[in-house]
Amino acid sequence: MSQFAFLQAEFPDIFGFASRAEDLAHADPRGSAFYCRLALETAVDWLYRHDRTLKDPYEPTLAAHLAEPSFQALVGRTLAVKARYVKDTGNAAAHGKQVSGGQAATALREFFHVAYWLARTYARAAKPPPDAAFRAEALPRLAQVPATTLAQLQEIGRRFKQTVEAREAAEAARRASEEGRAALEAEIKALQVEIAAAKAANQAVRDTHDYREAETRDLFIDLLLREAGFDPKASDVAEVEVTGMPNAPGVGYVDYVLRGDDGKPLALIEAKRTRKDPRIGQQQAKLYADCLEKQYGQRPIIFYSNGYDHWIWDDTRHPPRPIQGFLKKDELALMIQRRATRKPLAPENIDRDIVERFYQERAIRRVTEAFERDKQRKALLVMATGAGKTRSVVALVDLLMRANWVKRVLFLADRKALVKQATNVFKAHLPGAATVNLLDEKHQEGRVYVSTYPTMMGLIDEADAEGRRFGVGHFDLVVIDEAHRSVYRKYKAIFEYFDSLLVGLTATPKGEVDRDTYRLFDLQTGVPTDAYSLDEAVQDGFLVPPKVVSLTTDFLDRGIRYDQLSEDDKEKWDALEWDEDGTVPGQVEAPAINKWLFNADTVDRVLKHLMTDGIKVEDGDRLGKTIIFAKNHDHAAFIASRFDANYPHLAGHFARVIDFQTTYAQSLIDTFSDPGKAPHIAISVDMLDTGIDVPEIVNLRHEPAQFPGTAEASLRGKIFKRGRLGATRCRRTA
Repeated sequence: MSQFAFLQAEFPDIFGFASRAEDLAHADPRGSAFYCRLALETAVDWLYRHDRTLKDPYEPTLAAHLAEPSFQALVGRTLAVKARYVKDTGNAAAHGKQVSGGQAATALREFFHVAYWLARTYARAAKPPPDAAFRAEALPRLAQVPATTLAQLQEIGRRFKQTVEAREAAEAARRASEEGRAALEAEIKALQVEIAAAKAANQAVRDTHDYREAETRDLFIDLLLREAGFDPKASDVAEVEVTGMPNAPGVGYVDYVLRGDDGKPLALIEAKRTRKDPRIGQQQAKLYADCLEKQYGQRPIIFYSNGYDHWIWDDTRHPPRPIQGFLKKDELALMIQRRATRKPLAPENIDRDIVERFYQERAIRRVTEAFERDKQRKALLVMATGAGKTRSVVALVDLLMRANWVKRVLFLADRKALVKQATNVFKAHLPGAATVNLLDEKHQEGRVYVSTYPTMMGLIDEADAEGRRFGVGHFDLVVIDEAHRSVYRKYKAIFEYFDSLLVGLTATPKGEVDRDTYRLFDLQTGVPTDAYSLDEAVQDGFLVPPKVVSLTTDFLDRGIRYDQLSEDDKEKWDALEWDEDGTVPGQVEAPAINKWLFNADTVDRVLKHLMTDGIKVEDGDRLGKTIIFAKNHDHAAFIASRFDANYPHLAGHFARVIDFQTTYAQSLIDTFSDPGKAPHIAISVDMLDTGIDVPEIVNLRHEPAQFPGTAEASLRGKIFKRGRLGATRCRRTA
């Protein structure tokens, strides 16, 4: 009888995968690990569909669902660690890595605890008994069967994905009609209410099940060591005896010692009990490091962990800090080597072929002072758009590489266009450091890696037969472009995962940067590492102020009031069908008008003004590069259709919509960036409003409702770069 039989009545899909994993544990361990992962994925999917306390993560992957803070809070850290072990073992199987029978049995044991908690918390009928325990010796010993091939595992995964997609498609089809949507939502709501009631009743009873936390500690430390390329069971790694301890016999036993190719200790790990703060082992670990240094002439990096929380301490340079895992052999060796080879930053010259402006050099020096003099590991630069943030970072990277502070760099941007733009800047100004665009070259090796946040989130979890590609110590510096609240909240896991120096870039005025961003960089609110404002850039002559041209109507600004209308307009007002109950309002406010009014006459008038009075190029023969900021995709499409209706001789090439719904949007951005190519007007929705580098842009137009506030506030962050030989004029029509 299956040890997961308690799932069969109410969780049949999960039971099916779990029992299949049981059957294969001895005969086909890799297939068993894969099916165990499918059981976990099915369980997690069930939770997110039925428990209203869970929030959907940034992307629909198992890793993202497990990392979501609401999930972590729901299941607790012990079960979260168990789930990660099952996921990682299944991933290894799916990528062709060998899985032993012991590892498959361990994955089943860990999933057993997850399954017990699921049934104990949500089952509406019979629950598994509190003393239920997984027994590896009870796993079926079937006749030998051919091992599952990698292709078969991938086909199983494909079919599972198709099943999930089919369910989602069926739900989408029901939502397509009003009747179907109402019925489906009623079913879901009723089921969620029923599940919530069962959950509350079950949680009212004390959970006495033994989740074996100590076992989980050792399991997870071993998992992290294997990910870093070390064998935790090797004789020279585990339980290493040292002498010279300040106790009566003078002998101690280091839980783990990680060695280099020469046999010298690179690091040690002191493991404390799960319910203890690992920092209580700091002094003990320091004494072990003293003993190892005396014996081998090399001081190791110090780690201490309780299996859930991990700390790293290179006590020759920095205080202890939390870390998400252990460093690989080459990363530890480089850290120790830098003790002797890392150069002082202050005497290093800044390459003036990359940056030549005083405020750029000042920003770089303040970052290096924060790193070197103040022993900080994070810095935030606030620079007006067009002031050269990316070029400043390239020069900073160049300096840090020459001084042997940095080997590999990760540059993160929130849009594909900005990734390509940053890649080009690095290649142009730092040709000696191979630059990799991870959107197009996922398996390429280099020194500078450029990526979007979602792409890197996926790559962090990616592993192959050799293990995890991007370990916690892979990058020495991570740069966050356009650092702001949404980046902090959605992708905070990236910044916590990599043990690196961190530099943030933003064009938001320092007084408007939210406190969460300052907190991310360990800074006092309102006090970035360095700042260079739009007003300063204009005053110094590096940027130009916008010339604001207002083109609007009184009702768009102030709304419409019945008592201010003419008698004829009042009659038209009274004749309108406002509401089903016949209520006629006395006024319509401006925000409401801006929300629903797609008025052809108004759009035509603004476009005519733009084409007639906008800044021209080519001796006044053609409108210069222009961005129109629309409120949403439908609004953008409406503007484009009105432009084509008024200017049919331009054959639909002159003004184009560029937003996230545009297929091959990057090709449009590329041609828009070319001064001689169409489109010359880009109608954008949240895609070209920050960081895009097109010096030829001379006209900006936006809806009052799109960027509310004063003209200056609306245009902060919208002033584009000047060329190296002269300033670009920037004009707004509204």
